[in-house]
Amino acid sequence: MKVLSGIQPTGRFHWGNYFGAIRQYIALQENEQSFYFIADLHALTTVRDPEALRGFTRDAALDLLALGLDPNKATLFRQSDIPEVTELMWLLITLTPMSLLEKCHAYKDKLAKGLPADAGLFSYPVLMAADILLYDSNIVPVGVDQVQHIEVTRDIATKFNLTYQREVFVLPEARVLSETAKVVGVDGDKMSKSYGNTIELFDEPKKLRKRLMSIKTDSTPVEAAKDPEACSVFTLYKLFANETQQAELAARYRAGGMGYGEAKQALFEAADAFFGPARERRHQLAADSKTVEDILQAGAKRARAKAQEVLNRAREACGLSARVG
Repeated sequence: MKVLSGIQPTGRFHWGNYFGAIRQYIALQENEQSFYFIADLHALTTVRDPEALRGFTRDAALDLLALGLDPNKATLFRQSDIPEVTELMWLLITLTPMSLLEKCHAYKDKLAKGLPADAGLFSYPVLMAADILLYDSNIVPVGVDQVQHIEVTRDIATKFNLTYQREVFVLPEARVLSETAKVVGVDGDKMSKSYGNTIELFDEPKKLRKRLMSIKTDSTPVEAAKDPEACSVFTLYKLFANETQQAELAARYRAGGMGYGEAKQALFEAADAFFGPARERRHQLAADSKTVEDILQAGAKRARAKAQEVLNRAREACGLSARVG
């Protein structure tokens, strides 16, 4: 089974990225043939500063490797290092109905808000389909809000196969990422860069503690009993603590006499211990830029070998000559 997923480099990764997706990517590398790419072409729809994009892309590679993505088990590469993906996108887009793309939520949401939508956003699902189909992907780990894109990919692949009367593309299946870990931001809403409420993965301890101390809480007095399940601090603490630790802190909430500052300190200690080793690995990787670039180039070489095989199938089906080398 082949697993494929991409992650956009639009800013530093945060706790929501890790618990919502990255930790599951890392788990899947143990049992599957995995391709993971940094979606820098997709990021062009929102990031228009070239230096920022290069920096975000490098940060994404450093973060993924520091968190445990193993290049000996999974193929990690930059999307833009695979020219086959844009060629396949064109082959797919020539038979993708406009009506299919008009239904996609990213485009519809932007129009509904009265915001300008460019052709990149409109055709974004076709580039995503090319990303997926190019590696004969069987499984695509996605969040609930991305399931539609897998359905679109299946529709496009099915139409291509039927049009050219060949089984050119493998039809992928979505594997919905776990929603059991609720990752809230410092304001209590879902953690998201667009809300400005994120907690970055690799903040240094002093900065991390300051950020955690800013988490919004209610005005319940220190001496009063508190409901841990209604508190964002406790919700986040559960991401790091075992059942015994959760029960102990919950009991302190309910007993009264504990201020939210103490709960935030407990969260800080748990989070710092959890991400501390990965933060140190990241420091080491950041000091060795050649090794990181070598990993990305080696990943691109492996990815292109598969991409060229699939693209040639598609080219031949369309009546184009297969490429050699």
